[in-house]
Amino acid sequence: MKILGIDPGFSRMGWAMAEKTEKKEKLIEAGCIQTKAGQKHEARLLQLGLALETIIKKHKPAALAMEKLYFAKNQKTALAVAEARGVVLYLAGLHRLKVLEFAPSEIKMGLTGYGRADKNQIKKILKLILGTNDLPKLDDATDAIAIALIGLSRAYPDTNFDITH
Repeated sequence: MKILGIDPGFSRMGWAMAEKTEKKEKLIEAGCIQTKAGQKHEARLLQLGLALETIIKKHKPAALAMEKLYFAKNQKTALAVAEARGVVLYLAGLHRLKVLEFAPSEIKMGLTGYGRADKNQIKKILKLILGTNDLPKLDDATDAIAIALIGLSRAYPDTNFDITH
């Protein structure tokens, strides 16, 4: 089963396509969809939607895992991210993808066993799980990989991340 992990954002939306194979979890591709601050709001949402739809059509995932919106320090930013999440949920519905949503602490706990793990701890465990030192440079894409892996573990409850390789 393929799953699309989404770290929702308005300026940058991280995404990662992963799948569960017979023996382990495999990262297929990851990246960021970036919009420019000078564009009209609706043009940025359209850009996010079109790029995400291209990814969905290319990889044909069965499910979508996404981080829940959890902050409200900056109301303007929170609203923009909520709108971007709306685009993601619309596309999930359009393509009949099962949607799984996780709080940041759930993602951290599921990967590291510690709900307040920092970015470096997450990156370290991702490298061990995936058996690579080659992770994307942008945190948004790395976060999306973590979200996709947690989505796989929930879709396949027998998933036991093998960090011995």
